[in-house]
Amino acid sequence: MNVKKRYFLSKKDVKRLKKELEKYFENVDEIIPKKGNVEIVITDTYEIVLANKEPIIFKLDDCLFPTLKLLQKTLPSKNIVVVDMGAIKFLINGADVMSPGIVKADSEIEEGDVVFVVDESHKKPICVGIALMSGDEMINSEKGKAIKNVHYVGDAIWNFKG
Repeated sequence: MNVKKRYFLSKKDVKRLKKELEKYFENVDEIIPKKGNVEIVITDTYEIVLANKEPIIFKLDDCLFPTLKLLQKTLPSKNIVVVDMGAIKFLINGADVMSPGIVKADSEIEEGDVVFVVDESHKKPICVGIALMSGDEMINSEKGKAIKNVHYVGDAIWNFKG
């Protein structure tokens, strides 16, 4: 992943970013402190937002996704999908989430929503994706892809050093 450009965000842009994060998180001021340095790094694949040199958000196809590094610090209160332990080895290699591996899903999830996948035992974030079906369908369906995996443990964003 090659860095093409990087610059600090204006206060106005930081405010807009915080508003976007409020969709998922309650403690936005802890994620982006008032006096924190917020910069954007434009690479050949993604735009990554850094808060105090930690990647917290990335942009892909005009959609903002919280990073796993952020999710390790604070898990959102909604759009959570829990998978069984057998699914983890596939997900950390970039596989999409299949319905049979899903143990629990937020019933308010709708198709197209950003979702956060955690493991059944420790509730640790494994990947971030886009829902391909509703939360209820994820639980009730016995086959098919439920979530498109866009960011997972071990990928380029996970390994990005600010």
